[in-house]
Amino acid sequence: MSDHPKISIISTVYNTGPYLRPAVESILAQTFTDFELLLVDDGSHDGSAAVCDALAQEDARIRVFHQKNGGLSAARNAGLDAARGTWIGFVDSDDYIAPEMYEVLYQAVQSTGADLALCDYAEVDETGALCPPMHISLAEQVFTGRELLKNATDTMIQPAWNKLYRRAIFAQLRYPEGKLNEDLFLIPEVCLQIQKAVVVPKALYYYVQRGGSIMSGNKTL
Repeated sequence: MSDHPKISIISTVYNTGPYLRPAVESILAQTFTDFELLLVDDGSHDGSAAVCDALAQEDARIRVFHQKNGGLSAARNAGLDAARGTWIGFVDSDDYIAPEMYEVLYQAVQSTGADLALCDYAEVDETGALCPPMHISLAEQVFTGRELLKNATDTMIQPAWNKLYRRAIFAQLRYPEGKLNEDLFLIPEVCLQIQKAVVVPKALYYYVQRGGSIMSGNKTL
């Protein structure tokens, strides 16, 4: 594997058990192959850590990092610190992605000169059946960073994981640790770092709705 892959895909792992291998296999099946996959095990105690190590033995593009539990932001930040790619992507280890996701996003940034590409996503249940969408989809278009920020309420702009980011965006940025919905805290900062973002209105990411996840639990500000 190259020491300088085009894309670093960061997947944080915390007790994702039976979802972990399908998530990783969907990444390894990408039609765009010049990537590294960073699995950051955030102190799992359900056997996920061993699955990470086994997966790394199966594909040289996988690098595994084990750390004591610090939360999703700390795990993402560890991945950002270790990433070697020119571009960054995030895939949660209990979701999965379409085979062409990173090829489509990479072509989008290359053809437009954008610093960020974002695709639509589908909300699915644990069987893979589609759930009613809870977000507003955007049409294909190119935004400035500030225009993207103005459209960031209740749309596909908010999540961290349906995007391809120019790595330079994160030169001075890291996820705030100790907060739920950490994506929302960083998106305004990301928008202010970029000149141009391109929207791909195709659902290429599958966001799995399941009981017991961070997003399905009760939250407080």
